[in-house]
Amino acid sequence: MPEHVVIVGSGPAGWTAAIYAARANLKPLVFEGAVTEENRMQGTLPLGQLAMTTEVENYPGFPAGDLSEFFRTSLPTEHHWMIDMHQKEGCSGPELMHLMRQQAVNFGTQIVTDDIVEVDFDSHPFQLKSLGGQEVEALSVIIATGARANYLGLPSEEKYKNNGVSACAVCDGALPRFRDKPLVVVGGGDSAVEEADFLTKFASTVHLVHRRDELRASKIMSQRAINNPKIAIEWNSQVEEVLGNDSEGVTGVRLKSSVDDSTRALDASGAFMAIGHTPNTTFLAGKLEMTAKKYLKWTVPFRTNTSVEGVFAAGDVADDYYKQAITAAGSGCMSALDAERWLGSKGL
Repeated sequence: MPEHVVIVGSGPAGWTAAIYAARANLKPLVFEGAVTEENRMQGTLPLGQLAMTTEVENYPGFPAGDLSEFFRTSLPTEHHWMIDMHQKEGCSGPELMHLMRQQAVNFGTQIVTDDIVEVDFDSHPFQLKSLGGQEVEALSVIIATGARANYLGLPSEEKYKNNGVSACAVCDGALPRFRDKPLVVVGGGDSAVEEADFLTKFASTVHLVHRRDELRASKIMSQRAINNPKIAIEWNSQVEEVLGNDSEGVTGVRLKSSVDDSTRALDASGAFMAIGHTPNTTFLAGKLEMTAKKYLKWTVPFRTNTSVEGVFAAGDVADDYYKQAITAAGSGCMSALDAERWLGSKGL
């Protein structure tokens, strides 16, 4: 028998979709992703990007405080290791994702720890095949595979991820470690300027590092950066190394000139990468309509419909603008409701 709804992905969008679909008695099946070295290296392990984030201060319902007893009573014993690691200052990314996953499980969600690598949306029920060879049929599908942040690929950058290296200023910029300290933003597009501008609310100075002598951002955004007294644009420069130590995390960056062989160091307590995101849609090439940046297209205004009837998209896999946990969760809810109503309209 085909599954009523198969959800591919396990970030805030995927688990929220699962919670709503399970409560609608659709018995959702979630492919949460495979635990492989390739997924680890590119940041696509189960539980999504948020599981690689430390402090989460902007998700509603989790103010600063000691959640130890809550974890003890809401999570199964095998996850009580989080209690010993809990910082007692609110909810971390991994903690929030485990709570979402458990909530979906509580309502009867089925979970497979594997990647979907092949889909056939040309016939109905839809056909999906996993990395491990499992084949399933689905009456409806929700794609919630997210988008992974692009990084420079430096060993030093990997070393200090979540210890001063970030790819989301809105997520992390207000953390105490960055307040009234110099920060670095890498990039030259609109997103980089937006991140730099946002960080000036907290930083003493924001160094915007760009490898050319002119920003790629729109003219109005470029002028905004140039006019901001707290933004120092480091022209013709590339980050060669992220500097730091085990106790403080990031302490600066070493820049290399793109016009000669000179190098110099900048003091900074954080390095924010603003060089774009890559949506996890490779396995959907030729199957669903995408944007020029390979994000899935929502084809109906204010709905999560894709170009194939019965297939829906939720979270950052279709959102290249907001890219927040709360907006991903919101669209996850929408996708489950859209799938439920579509199934009902077809008598399925």
